[in-house]
Amino acid sequence: MSEMITADLVDLDLSAETKEAAARALAERMVTLGRVTDLEGFLADVAAREAQMPTGLDGGIGIPHCRSEHVTEPTLGFGRSPAGIDFGAPDGPADLIFLIAAPAGADDAHLTILSSLARQLMNAEFTSALRAVDDAAAAAALIRGDESPAAAASTVPEGTESADGSKNSVAVSAAASADTPTGTTTDTTDTTSDTTADAGASGERPFRIVAVTSCPTGIAHTYMAAESLENAGREAGIEVVVETQGSAGFTRLDPAVIAAADGVIFAHDVPVRDKDRFAGKPTVDVGVKAGINKPAELITEVRGKAARGEVSAGSAPGTPVERSGDSAEGYGTKLRKWLMSGVSYMVPFVAAGGLLIALGFAIGGYKINKAPSVMDHFMWLQADSWGALFFQIGVVSFGFLVPVLAGYIAYGMADRPGLVPGFVGGAISLTINAGFLGGLAAGLIAGGVVIGIQKVKIPASLRGIMPVVVIPLISAAIVGFLMFVVIGKPIASAQKGMTDWLNGLTGTNAVLLGALLGLMMCFDLGGPVNKVAYTFATAGIAVASPSDSAMKIMAAVMAAGMVPPLAMALATTVRGRLFTQTERENGKAAWVLGASFISEGAIPFAAADPLRVIPSAMVGGAVTGSLSMAFGATLRAPHGGIFVVPLIGNPVLYLIAIAAGVCVTTALVVVLKGMRKQAPEGTGAGVADTAIAAKVDSKEPVAA
Repeated sequence: MSEMITADLVDLDLSAETKEAAARALAERMVTLGRVTDLEGFLADVAAREAQMPTGLDGGIGIPHCRSEHVTEPTLGFGRSPAGIDFGAPDGPADLIFLIAAPAGADDAHLTILSSLARQLMNAEFTSALRAVDDAAAAAALIRGDESPAAAASTVPEGTESADGSKNSVAVSAAASADTPTGTTTDTTDTTSDTTADAGASGERPFRIVAVTSCPTGIAHTYMAAESLENAGREAGIEVVVETQGSAGFTRLDPAVIAAADGVIFAHDVPVRDKDRFAGKPTVDVGVKAGINKPAELITEVRGKAARGEVSAGSAPGTPVERSGDSAEGYGTKLRKWLMSGVSYMVPFVAAGGLLIALGFAIGGYKINKAPSVMDHFMWLQADSWGALFFQIGVVSFGFLVPVLAGYIAYGMADRPGLVPGFVGGAISLTINAGFLGGLAAGLIAGGVVIGIQKVKIPASLRGIMPVVVIPLISAAIVGFLMFVVIGKPIASAQKGMTDWLNGLTGTNAVLLGALLGLMMCFDLGGPVNKVAYTFATAGIAVASPSDSAMKIMAAVMAAGMVPPLAMALATTVRGRLFTQTERENGKAAWVLGASFISEGAIPFAAADPLRVIPSAMVGGAVTGSLSMAFGATLRAPHGGIFVVPLIGNPVLYLIAIAAGVCVTTALVVVLKGMRKQAPEGTGAGVADTAIAAKVDSKEPVAA
């Protein structure tokens, strides 16, 4: 730790008012010491990590952190804010801010030390000492472990003592972590030995929980959640053993420990590795921040499930989109995650099937859909036969869209037991011509039915056959009955009505729809809103013979989605001085990403400067979408960018629409960025950073 933080990396009077300004102030100290090579590039990486999930924690703590290629060695900056800074914590602003900078290739030893710091942040005595220390060198020593919290607490004014009485320093914690493989949590076993002994003396075995914690970066939240769960376990008088799946690697829990466990807690924001190990036990599955902020509630919840005999059926989806979500989340958030789960699994079928169909038309002409089956007629040397082959494979691939959508919506809601009724409901939707809307309804119904069945208390002797026989049988029968007899016909009528409406769109209505879709495609650059627009478009062409209106919508959506990365690439080319060196390098890649219809190519620019980039991109996307619809451009392929231009109707006008949107976005970005104050061109990072630091010292506002 001595190499990671020094007095020069400590600011005990952090004057920043926002989390972005706080990260910049601490990062500038790292630049001055040569720990960070590109300030703007590093801050973009911090912002991208922050966008995944706020890094504020209960207790007044903010821990912005990231891995970055702009970091030369693992570094820790610490700031104390008298006014407090909002990092998105439920209980309010943070006054203790830790900026953790890890190189892209940080070794396990460094990551182990950083993880020990994360655990110490759950120690009230440690944080109390940091709030009381009045010297930067002393604060750095406390964080390094050169001075214990107990020693620092001797100078704390009366009334600010620690609540938990822990005496361990970061150095002690780091040493323990270094000697113990990550994830084995030997310290947890030691700290619960007294509880176990007491329980043994009374002849009663303590309740046992195994847990897994993980977060996207694997540096901070992973270990803080582990420490929080362990502390809550000790207070509740139960055994909690945690497997931390962090960046420093992980050691799997002993199978005997898992077998003896009475319940399981997953606190994670990335997939849990080898999740099947925990099948068949009462399980609580939440985000990693729930593990930090409300461990006692999670322990109570898993004990309640154990008392009711509720067990998991097997491996569940692990990512935030695929899980039903934190129990504290609202229904709207959960619904979005369920729907996005289905969409995320459906999109590959859309891409494969759509491109194959488009390729079939390109090779065999627009009458290829009338060709006989290639099983009966295939000539190796005839282009028409190859065109028919690609077309027919694509049609089969498209046939999976609605069942996959429904199946994985149900999967996101109810885990594996939801797959059978979800797929059955989706297939029925195709049979009764309920289409895409029917698939959405079938997936939600299937997931709800399975969840309802799982809440029924059953004898222990029947639990083994529930996920394999009983749940699939009952749920498929219920979903099938509802789709065939109750709701199928109304949904099919609604689907037909929507299709007829789209087919009737002309003139101003079509242009306005194109503008709306363009705005949605550029709002969050691959996020949920973008996916809604894309899914709406692909649903229209997910048939062997899509309507002309459906192909116009697909063309408008793809054209608008190409605008943000292409515009950022053009802006970095024509006005490079407005961008950092890292952004100029990203601009080179954005040419290819934009041309390939990968909207995410603009994310680094949006993360670094969202207030200028996102509105500019939305305006350009709206222009392109409306022009594409006005020009009557059509597209049968759901992806491909400029590489499927030969498959586009009115390709010249289509490219003009894209060019117009790119120019509009580029102009807006250049104007908006040009309005802020710029560091002198060519002065290099050091001079620019000095200029920014001077503004901070003089209290002069710094351009965002």
